[in-house]
Amino acid sequence: MNRHELREKAMITVYQYLLVRRNVDELMEDEFNMPVDQIDPYFVDIINNTVSHEEEYAGYINHVLEGWSYERLGYIEKAILLNGCSEFALKQNAASVIIDESVEMAKKYCDEDTYKLINSVLDII
Repeated sequence: MNRHELREKAMITVYQYLLVRRNVDELMEDEFNMPVDQIDPYFVDIINNTVSHEEEYAGYINHVLEGWSYERLGYIEKAILLNGCSEFALKQNAASVIIDESVEMAKKYCDEDTYKLINSVLDII
């Protein structure tokens, strides 16, 4: 799996967590189809960081949204934005890479113009 595919799996894992609030290790193992200790540690860190700082990152996102609120976002949009915040916090990739990858996921998984929202929010954060 390439890094883009791993990043998508990390986003889907967080999406599932937001929906069912199940044990995050079990969700990772289900999505990546392997034990947690065999998953690329960077993506395990993203997921764990996202889950443990969810409220903090949601606050950042909510602060940036104009005429909208975090709670009104769909779960996929939340997962993409939360993981983006987590990657920013981990400081292992350039902001441009994180934003580009997040925009690509939005284009694939969200409504037609949602990528613009993802881009503008992450660009400000």
